Amino acid sequence: MYNGNMNATDIFVDFASRPIDAAKGLPNLTPAQLNAHPGGHDNSIAWLLWHAGREVDMQLSQLNGSEQIWTTQGFKERFALDNGDSLGYGHSAEEARSIVVNDQELLVSYVTETLNALIAYAKSGVDWDEVIDRDWTPEVTRGVRMVSIVDDAAQHVGQAAYIAGMPEL
Repeated sequence: MYNGNMNATDIFVDFASRPIDAAKGLPNLTPAQLNAHPGGHDNSIAWLLWHAGREVDMQLSQLNGSEQIWTTQGFKERFALDNGDSLGYGHSAEEARSIVVNDQELLVSYVTETLNALIAYAKSGVDWDEVIDRDWTPEVTRGVRMVSIVDDAAQHVGQAAYIAGMPEL
């Protein structure tokens, strides 16, 4: 809540909460709708939500040096995907279509848990200006990477919402 004195962490927390709210706001979808491939596209709503969680989880693990929520909170077992440990970037059509998840609550829960962990990390007193990747020009700071993580999650949840709104999904 805005108290008239926001800092970078407050703004980031608000920003990182947006994809959570959007994922929770999706209409209730059937397993067929979650795993549909409108227009023949390889990425279903299930893939988009799974990928949003995976990209947050994997990148946060790299930032904070902790194990992934995927394993520590049992999501790996709950999802039971042959290809679930991957990130999803560069998936072939077959790999993307192999991500089949019939449980919308599980997908939303994973996205929520990973973003909440990112929010907790942001609140832990991170150095937003610390350069963490010198392979880019300009060099990437911790803050820039964290914004990039949330931006990617927001885009994928937004894509899922767009598909969910199709009249003939």
